[in-house]
This record gives sequence, C-alpha cells and structure tokens, in this order.
Amino acid sequence: MQTTSSAFDALKGTPQRSLIGATVGFFIGFGAVSLFGPTALTFIKLMHLDPGQVGLLVAMPMLTGSLLRIPFAAWVDRNGGKLPFLILLVASVIGIAGLYWMLLTLYPDHLTQADYPWLLFFGALGGCGIATFSVGIGQVSYWFPQAQQGKALAFYAGFGNTSPGLVAIILPLIIAVGGLWAGYLVSLVIVLSGIALYAVLGFNAPYFQQLHRGSTPDQARGVAKSQGQELFPATSVLRTLLDSAASWRTWPLVALYFTSFGGFLALTAWLPTFWGSFYKTPHWVALGLTAGFSLYSSLIRVPGGSWSDRFGGEKVALLAYTALLLGAGVMTLSQDFWLTVLGEALVATGMGVANAAVFKLVPHYVPHAVGGTAGWVGGLGALGGFVVPPILGHMAQAMGTIGYIRGYSVYIGLALLSIALTSLLYATRTGITLRVPHAPRHESLTLP
Repeated sequence: MQTTSSAFDALKGTPQRSLIGATVGFFIGFGAVSLFGPTALTFIKLMHLDPGQVGLLVAMPMLTGSLLRIPFAAWVDRNGGKLPFLILLVASVIGIAGLYWMLLTLYPDHLTQADYPWLLFFGALGGCGIATFSVGIGQVSYWFPQAQQGKALAFYAGFGNTSPGLVAIILPLIIAVGGLWAGYLVSLVIVLSGIALYAVLGFNAPYFQQLHRGSTPDQARGVAKSQGQELFPATSVLRTLLDSAASWRTWPLVALYFTSFGGFLALTAWLPTFWGSFYKTPHWVALGLTAGFSLYSSLIRVPGGSWSDRFGGEKVALLAYTALLLGAGVMTLSQDFWLTVLGEALVATGMGVANAAVFKLVPHYVPHAVGGTAGWVGGLGALGGFVVPPILGHMAQAMGTIGYIRGYSVYIGLALLSIALTSLLYATRTGITLRVPHAPRHESLTLP
C-alpha cells in the first residue's frame, strides 16, 4: 500500500488546473450546438431541403449531445471522467471532419438530397461534444469540496456555455470570407486544439488516480480524503444511475434544469426567428440580440455559482426563477421593442443564475451518485431545447403574429412550476443521508 505522503507526491494535477482543462474541453465540445444553425440556409438552397428536414438537421447535434449525457455522466463514477471526456471529443472531431470531407468533395455542385443521411450522421457525431457537459460536472465535483462547488461548477459551465454564442457570431464571418468549407475546417482545427489542451490539463480526482494505480477502493478513499476529496462515487455505473433515479429529489432537479438550461437552448434557437418575424429586425440585429442573450446568460452563471455558495442554492434559485417569471411576463405582454429587450435580459439573468444554482444542489441532494444525477439532470433537462421550440412555433401558427409574443407564456408556467419545486426541495433539505460505498449498510452520514 502506498503511503499518504508518496501518494500525495504522485498526484497529477490540481483542482484549479483540472477545472481549467474541463472548461476548455466543454467549451470546445459545446460549440456543436451551433454546428448547423448558421449554415442551414446554404444547405436548404443546395440540397432543396424542406422545413421538416431542416428542423431534423439543426436538432440532430443537440439530440445526441443531450441523450449521451446520461450514460457518459454515469461513467464518470467509474473512472473519474477523463476517458469518457476524450471519447466524446474524438467522436465530435470525426463528425466535423466528415462534414468537412463532404463539403470538400461535393460542395457546391454535387451536394444533393442523396447526401442528406450522411449530413445527419456526421451531425450526430459532431454533437457528441455537447455531452461533455455532464462528464465535466462530475469530474469537477469530485475535485472540489462541497463548500466550493457552486463557484467551481459555475466557472466551468458559465465560460463553457459561451461557446454557442461566439460560434453564432464568428462562424458566419468565416464562411463569408472563406466559404462554407472554410467554416468547418476552422471548427475542426479548434476542436483538435481543444482535445490537446484537455489532455494536458484535465486529470481525474485523487480517488480515481489511486484506483488506476492499483489501490483498493478503501485505500484509495483514505488517500483521497487526506488530499481534500469529500465526494466519492457509487460502486458501478448501473448503480449510480439506479441510485440517482431512485432518489425522488433527482426529478425536481431535472424539471428545474429543463426550465433553465433547456429553456436557454430553446431560446437560443428561437430568438432569431422571433426578432425577425415579430419586430422585422434586420438579420444581423436578430443575430446580435440572440448572441447577446446566449453570452450574457452564460457569463452570469459564474457569479451565480458564488452566490449559491454564499447564500444557498435554493434561495438563489428562487430569486432566479422569479426573475425569469418577470421577464417572461414582460415578453408575453409587451409589444414595445425595447421593453421586450428588457424582458429578454431578465429571462437571461434568471436562466443563467438558476443553471448555477441547480448544479450547486446536485451534490447536496444526491451526494452518493453525483455522476448519475448530473447525467439525468443534464441530459433530460437539456431536452427542453427540443420540446419548447415546437410549442412556440405552434402558438405563432395558431394565433398569427401576436402568437410570437404570447408563446412566452410557456415560460411563465415553467417558472411558476420551478418556484414551487425549489420551495419543495428547500422544505425537505435536512436529514439527507449519504450512503458510504463499501461500508456496512447501517453506516451513514447525515448532511446539514
């Protein structure tokens, strides 16, 4: 058995270094949210795609990126996160490289409807990078003590989440200068660079490093505790998924994240259509308002994590969902451009801060299966990005032009539900039992 001193000397990485590595990796992978959005018009013209095909094309990266979060986040509880993180990023590289190859060999004269299935396939692979979110959540959580997790996770998710907004601005500029193929070539180079940075900076938490060196779980836990690690995983991937699913508190957290993060993704996709259709804004104005929404909501997540550490995740979440409720109310009722912009800012504030608060609550409410819970919350919660836009579109179609603003009443309902669920969690926050793996069944730790 290694001594604590020698094990400490052999530890690779630090919490701060690993946080930066995970943030870089997630930033690179999450950019696939905008993989097709800025280029959809070109594919429509060249391949003669109908609206249904365009909708499936734009959604495909988000579909794989959301659903893969569940099994890959659970895998973190088995090996610490670095391997699943790299697998997802490599899959994303293969997808983007496939798209670049298609454009290099077929664009523009030979790209036809017959190539549409390949476009979907490579788009699905490219979207795998989006799933790195939940992997990084688990990886970062195991590095940091619970008192610092709100700030650490907010830094990780906040700066990582800025990627789609930046891509929405930069990719059209690259395409305008160098053509469609140049945009995907630059994306490929960026993702490859991100993989290299993550490989150098990203390391698993001490417990997983000790297991990799041959220590038993009990030995690894003892060494890791001496190095400051507080959270430890369940004994298997299946167990962490089942344990997290069996905890009733997992499902309110899923619903909260469905509202804040799923709602964020939905608006990132919907706002360009809204601004252009209801207020008739020029394309670049609609793009700027959407990018501003995405970037601001992502960046405010960082102080939101610090506020959650200081004041408590539930209290911060209640205030955040209240801001979302007010903003949604303004957007639903207002027909004034600048007042609607104000409403959008309130919604962005509420969503960004709530996103940080929810993942501050994950380790507290389901401490024995952080990876599995992050998978359920991140994966199913992100599906809000698929569910909400069709509802907004249906209301606009059914009600006419006024339906574009009345559709935001969906967010009023989601905000009210989220306030109720946050209050329920807060009322039942005491007496949570942390099961200690490999210990007798009667051993437990009651958290405050």
